[in-house]
Amino acid sequence: MSRVKRISKELEDVKKDKLSGVTLSLVSEDDLSHLKGTFIGPPGTPYEGGLFEVDIKTPDEYPFKAPIMKFDTKIYHPNISSQTGAICLDILKDAWTPILTLKSSLISLQSLLQSPEPTDPQDAQVAKVYMSDPKKFAETAANWTKIYAPNENYKPKNPSGKADYSEFTKQAMHFKEEEEQDECAKYGIERATVNLFEDMGFPQDKIIMALKKLNLKKIRIDDVQTQQRVLDEILH
Repeated sequence: MSRVKRISKELEDVKKDKLSGVTLSLVSEDDLSHLKGTFIGPPGTPYEGGLFEVDIKTPDEYPFKAPIMKFDTKIYHPNISSQTGAICLDILKDAWTPILTLKSSLISLQSLLQSPEPTDPQDAQVAKVYMSDPKKFAETAANWTKIYAPNENYKPKNPSGKADYSEFTKQAMHFKEEEEQDECAKYGIERATVNLFEDMGFPQDKIIMALKKLNLKKIRIDDVQTQQRVLDEILH
């Protein structure tokens, strides 16, 4: 199927589909290579209800080559550049197949908002916030959604209640815990020993640095003298 026929068919399919919430339109009626797509931010996330627009350019080899997509709507997300809207998503790169469509790609982007991948970021600074302070991340992302992706037509299920991002931030905590475990394993340091000092309010990076400097891998909970040596090193 030629690119022209394929895109024409996809446009017709999206027009008929009233359930997905995805829209697809040509920027110019006489140019099938440049389109705009939109979708609604998924519920239970800081993007909930926002209307997100994506710029889509189809190469001559489409559908055998992936479309080029970027967010027109400014968004705060680890896998999307907060400056350019560039997207880090496997199906828009190596994992693309002709079976995929522009609609399915937009739905995949919607899913990406629900399940960020901070270990493979497009925006490293945003990913760092997501991993280190999920609550702050959610607040910033929600604020950006309100400012840059307003959607008057969206009716929240609980209009009077406070937004609940607990499931969303739980994912971020999972990534954070995995990263911390990896850091301990990297230096052969017992996780319980790091927890001992984290419970005192010290950050993990300073704890690991102090333990490495003192060449300590494990400290007993009743070894107050060694604990004090580590504290002195952390506070040094």
